[in-house]
Amino acid sequence: MQVSNTSQAPVQHGTPSAFDGPQWPHLAPRSIYTSVAVLMGIVVFSASFVNGLVIVVSIRYKKLRSPLNYILVNLAVADLLVTFFGSTISFSNNINGFFVLGKRVCKFEGFMVSLTGIVGLWSLAILAFERYIVICKPMGDFRFHHKHAVMGCAFTWIWSLLWTTPPMLGWSSYVTSCGPNWYTGGSNNNSYILTLFITCFIIPLSLILFSYTNLLVTLRAVSTKTFQSEQSHRAEREVTRMVIAMVMAFLICWLPYSTFAMVVATNKDIPIQPTLASLPSYFSKTATVYNPIIYIFMNKQVRPGWAGTHNPIQGWISAALPCSVHSP
Repeated sequence: MQVSNTSQAPVQHGTPSAFDGPQWPHLAPRSIYTSVAVLMGIVVFSASFVNGLVIVVSIRYKKLRSPLNYILVNLAVADLLVTFFGSTISFSNNINGFFVLGKRVCKFEGFMVSLTGIVGLWSLAILAFERYIVICKPMGDFRFHHKHAVMGCAFTWIWSLLWTTPPMLGWSSYVTSCGPNWYTGGSNNNSYILTLFITCFIIPLSLILFSYTNLLVTLRAVSTKTFQSEQSHRAEREVTRMVIAMVMAFLICWLPYSTFAMVVATNKDIPIQPTLASLPSYFSKTATVYNPIIYIFMNKQVRPGWAGTHNPIQGWISAALPCSVHSP
């Protein structure tokens, strides 16, 4: 569980603050904290392994270091940082029942998890947009080069810094529950939460939906023109399933957290059950495990690439659109 409101007094109605002692049994039974610690331990191990593998293999095999793969490595790096600064500390919090590292580390954790989490979130949007550019060719015979890939990765970090730095400067804060302050209310906090909701959830989600919708429309058009062999039908169905899995994974990860934050921030009088309030943050942390699984390891066209023979993203594209896509 997330620790309770860290801005409360050291002891309130017999409950120690989140920095002074275990929150059990005041907020939930110890078994709940232990169960969440086990979950976070599994997330830490799994996310470290799969994302580390993505980075190591990408460094080891030169053929995987193509522009279209930069954003996958960027996503893996962001997920590893979320794991290190978020999931490991959540594991420690739940083992001990309170935040043992102090308020300064709590604020720093809130900033780093928000920063790297939004980098990962926007990496998914940039990945979708890059696929849209390469497959749908909205800019004609545009060639996707290294500088474009670097610009895409740099954008995710700059944009994330732009929207995660304000709480360090007074627009909202990272005090409450070691994350953006959507508990306290007030125009200062609510305006920030609303802005963050638009810039770091609505916009990237819209970009993902736009990109993959156009990708599927283009795929269907190409399949029809090539008189759709059984192989073409199969590729179309597989890509459609992949797209649905990608969009659903994004929503499962971020929709509960974003929606809950908006509801609580704009309706301060709603009573918050601590166990329920903690669930959205754990949905978002599990993304560090299933992101690489969905975007890389579940893709049949990607797996041969990890043997150093193909470009994973280009393989995913060329399998679906063999007649319309050329390597950039």
